[in-house]
Amino acid sequence: MNELTIALLLAIVAFLYASVGHGGASGYIAVMTLLGFAPDVVRPTALTLNLFVSAMAFAQFARAGHFRWNLFWPFAIASVPLAWIGARVHLDTLLYKRILAICLAIAVARLFGFFGGGGERRDPPAMWLALVIGAVLGLVSGMIGIGGGILLSPLLLLFGWSTAKESAAVSAAFIFVNSAAGLVSLAFSEGLEVHTPDQLVWIAAAVVGGTLGAYVGAQRLSQLRLRHVLGIVLLLASFKLFFA
Repeated sequence: MNELTIALLLAIVAFLYASVGHGGASGYIAVMTLLGFAPDVVRPTALTLNLFVSAMAFAQFARAGHFRWNLFWPFAIASVPLAWIGARVHLDTLLYKRILAICLAIAVARLFGFFGGGGERRDPPAMWLALVIGAVLGLVSGMIGIGGGILLSPLLLLFGWSTAKESAAVSAAFIFVNSAAGLVSLAFSEGLEVHTPDQLVWIAAAVVGGTLGAYVGAQRLSQLRLRHVLGIVLLLASFKLFFA
């Protein structure tokens, strides 16, 4: 598969994920893993794309007034150091694919609205609970190379801690800080390769797709059908990864 086709796929993933406040790392990882890229290439690339796209998503949703600092920081303060640690963990390739498959399945459930629409909002979780959840999500995020938004947002919606768009804004910020922690950890422990022209094209494609997706998600109509298409694709990828 040529580099422009890969860039187009990454742009589509970025658009669809950013429309719900996600950076898209699980989608990028699925695309690259299924195309045969090694985990030591996939993780830093996905985190880099995640960093850019989640920033675009956060800017759009925060500008629209959906960000809640008091909901974000208790999860983030525990997740960031654990994401740093998790990025230093080297998983067996098969285990890596299985955990990724589970994360993709959670993302599918989120895209299909199985965790609720976030129509009603309850009080935020107790501080100790937010810290525990943040720590666990940060560790998993670092190990797999994702920002953790696909794991946090279902919890925010399931327990009524946020509305759908508040979940998107908080998740985007959560993804950004965890992706940054994971990238810095990888840079210190393994070093990061200088980006090749192909990777720079991928980043540009993801930024364009993510910016458009975040704008649509924050300002325009719901992308329900597009999310369902993405959900089906990710479900197939999840099955392939789990049973490979």
